[in-house]
Amino acid sequence: MHCYDCHQEGKETTALAVCRDCGAGVCSRHLRPDPEPVRRSTSSGQVWSGQESRRMICETCHRTYLNERGA
Repeated sequence: MHCYDCHQEGKETTALAVCRDCGAGVCSRHLRPDPEPVRRSTSSGQVWSGQESRRMICETCHRTYLNERGA
């Protein structure tokens, strides 16, 4: 699989990951790790882990999130 954004630029680069949101192949240049807290359900409710998950998103989806968050 190749990076979709590189393809749009006329380049052919091997994808390192798949965007969690849009499903596009993403290379290391266009990849934006966006960790989020891990939640687990227990009988007493949700428990937050001390670790964050590895959530990989593309640059386009990352910009969208930043705009939505007002950052």
